[in-house]
Amino acid sequence: MSDSSPDAAASTSSSATGVVPSHSPSSSLSKIQASIQTLSAIVPSIPPSLLTSENPALYLLHDPDVSATISSLLRRPDSGSGDNNLCRWLYDTFQSTDPQLQLVVVRFLPVIAGSYLSRAASSGLRAETTARDGNSVTINIPDISHPSIYHESKIPPSKNNATVLNIAVMSPALEPHGTVRSTRRGRIVGVALELYYSRISQMPKDSKMEFCEFCEKWAGISRPKSGGSDGKAREEGEVMQPALRILGHCIMGPSKDVQLYDAACGACRSFHARALQDMDAKAILATGSLLRVAEMSVDPKNNVDHTEIKFTESITV
Repeated sequence: MSDSSPDAAASTSSSATGVVPSHSPSSSLSKIQASIQTLSAIVPSIPPSLLTSENPALYLLHDPDVSATISSLLRRPDSGSGDNNLCRWLYDTFQSTDPQLQLVVVRFLPVIAGSYLSRAASSGLRAETTARDGNSVTINIPDISHPSIYHESKIPPSKNNATVLNIAVMSPALEPHGTVRSTRRGRIVGVALELYYSRISQMPKDSKMEFCEFCEKWAGISRPKSGGSDGKAREEGEVMQPALRILGHCIMGPSKDVQLYDAACGACRSFHARALQDMDAKAILATGSLLRVAEMSVDPKNNVDHTEIKFTESITV
C-alpha cells in the first residue's frame, strides 16, 4: 500500500528535484552557518571550527572568547549607530525566527540593556539631540590663501574652487535613542528582561554575570533626583521587577555557582541600598526579602530535607 500523505508527497518531490524543504534540519543548519559566516566578517575572532561543528549556534552561545569580544563591541560608544554592522546582525538574526539563533541574541540582552539605559540617562545628550533635530554641528572654514576684505592685495584673487568656504563637521548627527520618551524606556527594557528570564535556564554563566554587572551599574545611574516624577518611578519598577526575578534565579538556581551567587547578591544589595535612599517601600520589601532568602539558602541549619523519614529504634505508643 503506497503512502499518499502530503508529507510523503512533499518528501518525494523534494528528493526528485533536489530541493530541501525550508523546515528540514539541513536547511536550518545552512541558515545558521550563513548567519555565523556573516558574523565572522564583523568579529574576526570567531574560530573556523565553529562553522564545521554539529551545532554551531550552541557553540557560539557558549564560546566565552567570542562572547567577550561581542560584548566589548556592544559597549563601545558608537555601538548604537544606525550603520553599526553588529547591531544590524543582532536585529536580523533575531528576526530570522530560528530559535537557536534567537538564543544567541538573547544572551547579549544584559549588555544591550545596560548600554541603552546608561546612554539614555544623560539628560544633556537628550536635550542636545532634540535641539539639533537630527542635524550635525558644522562650521565654515575660509581659505587662508584668499585675502581678507581688510587687507589690500596687489594680485587679484583668482576665482576658483580653492577660495570657496570649506564646511567642517564638528560633531556628527546624534542617534535618536535619546529622544525616546522616558516613560517608554522602562517598558522596552522590562519586556526585553522578561524575554531573558523566560530563557534564563539556557543562558551561559557569563551572560548571567554580565546581567549582575548591569544591575549594579543601573542601580547607580538611574537614581532619580529629589522630587522625581511618577514616570521615573514607574520606569524603575518596570525594570526592577523582572531584574529581581532573574537575580532570584541566579541566587537560588540549580547551578549553585559561588561566583554567580556572590555577584547576584552584590547586585541585590545595590538595589536595596538605592531603595533605602529613595524610601521606596515596595522596593525595600522586595530586595530585603530576596537578600534574606539568599542568606537562608547558605545557612547550614536550613539544609534539611523535611521529606526524609527518620528511623529510630524507640517505639512510641
